[in-house]
Amino acid sequence: MLEDSSEHSTVIAHVNSVPSPLNSEKPTRDVVTLYGEATPESLAMALAAAMESRREPLERLDMIRHLGLWPERGAVGDAAWRDEQTGQLVTRDLSIPPEVIRETANQLLQECGATIRRLVAGLSMPDWPEGARRAISFTLTTHAVLPVGAGARVDALLEHYRQADGFTFDNDGD
Repeated sequence: MLEDSSEHSTVIAHVNSVPSPLNSEKPTRDVVTLYGEATPESLAMALAAAMESRREPLERLDMIRHLGLWPERGAVGDAAWRDEQTGQLVTRDLSIPPEVIRETANQLLQECGATIRRLVAGLSMPDWPEGARRAISFTLTTHAVLPVGAGARVDALLEHYRQADGFTFDNDGD
C-alpha cells in the first residue's frame, strides 16, 4: 500500500503480518505500507524487511509481526504468538540492522528490479480514484521466503522468482 508521508516520523514503511483464519491452511501474509513517494529502493527495502523478519529462528505459522522501517535504524518491531501449552500471549522484540536490510534490498533490485519498478509505477499512477486506497496485491510462496539454512539469504526466493517470471539462467559459462 502507499500512503501519504507521516509528518511526525521518518518511517519509510510498516510491515505487518495478517494471520490466516482459524483452521485454515493459508499462511499468514504480510502487508507492506510505504509512506511518502514510492521508489524502487523504498519498496525493495520494505520487501527486504518482510523477508528478513521471516528468517527468525522461532518462526511459527501463527506468529504475527509488526515492524517499522527507518533508513538509519533498520526494521524494528515485535512478534507475538500464543504459547501452545498455556495459551498465554508471548511477545519478542525484533530488530533487523540497516545493513542487512540494504543488502537484501540490493539483491532484490538486482534480480527483481523490473518487477519492483512495475509495482512502484502501479502505486504511483496519478489516476487512482479520489479516496481510493493505493494497494497492489502480489504473492511470493512461503517456501521461497523462508531460509533453507543458517547462511541462506534470498537465493531461494530469487530462484523461485526466476522460474515464476519465465527467466532462465545458464550459469555454466560463469
